[in-house]
Amino acid sequence: MEKSALQIARSAYLPKLPKALQGAVKIKEGEPTQSVDNQKEIKELFPNTYGMPVVEFIPSETKNNCKMNVGVILSGGQAPGGHNVITGLFDQIKKINPENRLYGFILGPGGLVDHNYMELTKEIVDEYRNTGGFDMIGSGRTKLEKVDQFEKGLEIIKKLDIQAIVIIGGDDSNTNACVLAEYYAAKKYGVQVIGCPKTIDGDLKNSQIETSFGFDTATKTYAELIGNIERDCNSARKYWHFIKVMGRSASHIALECALQCQPNICLISEEVEKKNMTLNQIVDQLCEAIAYRAEQGKNFGTVIIPEGLIEFIPAIGRLIQELNDLLATHGSEYKDLEKEEQRRYIISHLSKENAATFETLPKGVARQLSLDRDPHGNVQVSLIETEKLLSDMCEARLEQWKKDGKYVGKFAAQYHFFGYEGRCAAPSNFDADYCYALGTSAAQLIANGKTGYMAIVKNTTAPSDEWIAGGVPITMMMNIERRNGENKPVIRKALVELDGKPFKTFAAMRDRWAKETDYVYPGPIQYWGPTDVCDKPTMTLELEQSK
Repeated sequence: MEKSALQIARSAYLPKLPKALQGAVKIKEGEPTQSVDNQKEIKELFPNTYGMPVVEFIPSETKNNCKMNVGVILSGGQAPGGHNVITGLFDQIKKINPENRLYGFILGPGGLVDHNYMELTKEIVDEYRNTGGFDMIGSGRTKLEKVDQFEKGLEIIKKLDIQAIVIIGGDDSNTNACVLAEYYAAKKYGVQVIGCPKTIDGDLKNSQIETSFGFDTATKTYAELIGNIERDCNSARKYWHFIKVMGRSASHIALECALQCQPNICLISEEVEKKNMTLNQIVDQLCEAIAYRAEQGKNFGTVIIPEGLIEFIPAIGRLIQELNDLLATHGSEYKDLEKEEQRRYIISHLSKENAATFETLPKGVARQLSLDRDPHGNVQVSLIETEKLLSDMCEARLEQWKKDGKYVGKFAAQYHFFGYEGRCAAPSNFDADYCYALGTSAAQLIANGKTGYMAIVKNTTAPSDEWIAGGVPITMMMNIERRNGENKPVIRKALVELDGKPFKTFAAMRDRWAKETDYVYPGPIQYWGPTDVCDKPTMTLELEQSK
């Protein structure tokens, strides 16, 4: 594999581990746990993996030399640091016993079902240390939830003499890991299943998981890009930039980027929902800030919009919920109809209130809401151009205000969506260390006989050698939610807490940001390095000037 100067420099970086993981390890068990909600239902669904204690790793004087082959799966969307989870897992199982082997299942959970795998050797693993992406073994979105999948996976597990499967994924993927762990435990197959908390969206966190990996790097990457746009915005002084960032189910990315960059406006989905705001109210709020700045001679600004905003507008959220049930129940009759017939079919099958909401939406947005769901049953909100929708609605409102004498400025918009730009960035030092510790913890959970656990690392604002590593039962994080027209056990997502310090800090400053131009330009803060990396000119310039 050809490597850039940055990759070569980063490959030499040695991730730091918590003290407890630096030598031999034993576990300290806490009290029995219960699920965050629906305790009776979750216990009935997971009788073999419910109520287990949270565990913490502490130094031991006795080395564990257990023999274990391990399979690893990358599941769902990419997040910076995934390769370091694998390298931490690899290094630790080899440290426990050099004969131990690590197998990577190709292109996600489907690789386990289809028996598509490769052994991960030192030569392969070394190529990917401290790199972004999931390209070592690829990822996929196959859901592990059916008995025939579990049994098919067992065939290759037995063939390769695998003792445990590590699933690196978000809340849905770790829910699947929990279901798999319960099935193998119930059948007494002797196969352990361990999860690792991944998602750049930052919504896989709770009392035990302080942050999901990839969030640190992704937000720094997006903040650099937003800062670049803000500087351009403040230089040209003629555009309003509408910037959509990832975050379908929560606004953590938008909030973090706002705190780093101080844009004029940042919408927080959870606040929109709490205040029961309509789309028109959001547009009014935006237009008031645009009009105020125009009066000061500032016909420019930046707006950050979370990807999932549309779902959090209560009237639209209620519509989506009914659409989900409608498509789950009648999707087969609906899908072969022509576009206009589909629209009429939906309107005729919706409740009066939701049909009215559907009819008021721009046709493009209404259509997107009625298309096929993603593999987890969610509306594919990243395909809805919320940034353009809001801008178009602002333009129309401002035109009306101009006629009414309420607006004197000029309005021109630029649109951006930052999504894939952050998912595979080279991991920050934090994510490189955090992920390596998660992989090491996963190996130790296996060595200590645990299944149905997620690897965790806590105390992460302290220096890394003071981090606390261990594991939490996945059932502890679960509740019952409606998905695809059915009630299902899932890990509860963490939303932005409106009474939490991050939001309160933002809320205390946003009125000033809206009026003033108080931008912060973070720059490429995820990187540091030697001159031959950081001071390199572009390849174009190097090639043009070469003799």
